[in-house]
Amino acid sequence: MSLAMRGYPVDETPDDVGRFMMAIEETGYLIFWVGLFKAIAGGLMFFPRTAPLAVLMSLPYAFNILLYVTLFAHKYLAIGLPDFAACAFLLYCYFDWYRPIFAEPGDHSTRELAGGDDAL
Repeated sequence: MSLAMRGYPVDETPDDVGRFMMAIEETGYLIFWVGLFKAIAGGLMFFPRTAPLAVLMSLPYAFNILLYVTLFAHKYLAIGLPDFAACAFLLYCYFDWYRPIFAEPGDHSTRELAGGDDAL
């Protein structure tokens, strides 16, 4: 197994997964749109205000990498597992930012995060 020009593993004689990856490459979806999405998410991580949103944006991509290396490219588990673990750790770190999403409308935790009863 070797790395193709675009960076994903493909055998010398591709099997079904390799042919699928080459078909996706021909459409341009994998390179342009996913690359653009990753670049936007990475750029948002530089700003503290948008970092929690960037973590949410990068989670599906990290999960896809985890599935790909677990099911097809076992050779690259050393890359996929830490990638997903880092994303899960960042979700844990920013959990207080996500907490209002799961709170009920009359819950005290939402009012406390918004500044209490004396908030504007």
